[in-house]
Amino acid sequence: MKRWLPAWVGLPRLDPVLLFLLLLIIAGGLFVLYSASGQNMAVVERQLVRLGVGLLVMLGISQVPPRIMRAWTPWLYAIGVVMLLATLFLGVGRGTQRWLDFGLFRFQPSELMKLAVPMMVAWYLHSRVLPPNWKDLAVSLGILLVPTLLIYRQPDLGTSLLVAASGGFTLYLAGLRWRVLLGFFGLALAAAPVLWLVMKEYQRERVRTFLNPEADPLGHGWNIIQSKIAVGSGGLTGKGWLNGTQSNLEFIPERHTDFILAVLSEEFGLVGVTFLMLTYMLVIGRGLYIAGIARDTGSRLLVGSLSLTLFVYVLVNGGMVSGVLPVVGVPLPLISYGGTSAVTLLAGFGMMMSIYGHRKFIGRH
Repeated sequence: MKRWLPAWVGLPRLDPVLLFLLLLIIAGGLFVLYSASGQNMAVVERQLVRLGVGLLVMLGISQVPPRIMRAWTPWLYAIGVVMLLATLFLGVGRGTQRWLDFGLFRFQPSELMKLAVPMMVAWYLHSRVLPPNWKDLAVSLGILLVPTLLIYRQPDLGTSLLVAASGGFTLYLAGLRWRVLLGFFGLALAAAPVLWLVMKEYQRERVRTFLNPEADPLGHGWNIIQSKIAVGSGGLTGKGWLNGTQSNLEFIPERHTDFILAVLSEEFGLVGVTFLMLTYMLVIGRGLYIAGIARDTGSRLLVGSLSLTLFVYVLVNGGMVSGVLPVVGVPLPLISYGGTSAVTLLAGFGMMMSIYGHRKFIGRH
């Protein structure tokens, strides 16, 4: 019988440990979302559909061998850059130009670049001698700076920094020397005053609010203050599911998106937050394990950078909700309400599973 599918399509190659941990986070997130949305089942159903699409994307990508993903990488990166350029002229959004409207749905190209940038840097360094020399370092920095600056122009400072971090982790894992890292750190500190000058006024206001939220408790400081109240009032074990007063009385802003961790903390307390963070750490650790057993340089760099980038997402959202970091609009992975972010994250996990599932079939090169 004639085979209509490519030869590499076969039985699903999934990492059962990683899959279990992801499903555990998703299931818990849906329960919290139901409470955070004011017990709105329609919101939960929409998120469930989006997560279902994401899981199907993850399953599909897990079947694609790493060598084929590597061959597609330049095209994916180029498409992402073109879409970012399109947002500057055709983008839509509330005070920003972050989305492209395709009629049936809206798409945020910056989410795609969270995958495309580390993929492209890993693609470039795959066949080169590591640690990278100055030429390869310059090319890699160019790869990550182009989308970073385009995303910043939308404006979206938080996402631009996360995209830059995803590419930076790839360079770090490539064996970047400590003196080079310290040099970049010094340049970043020196550029801080310049960054302040080019920041939008609302971005400066977020920094001022972070430093002193009590200066405007009913205005810009409201988000952080109410979030900290919710986090602190949860205590050790929380008030119980659906019993959070800060969320039910709608004191917490964006409680089903950026600040959903405050809802979780109020209802499940320190125990619930610790369990979630432990699960995230297990996912990250599993990703680093997959990176360690990968059979080629590009795969190791890609999986390692995706794992460390997930750590940054969790760290930034947690710091934002607890008032340790400025509010930059970073959702809590697989918990916050949102479609593009969830699908992108699960696509990244699909790449991890592909590398895990095909590890026995990849030759060293």
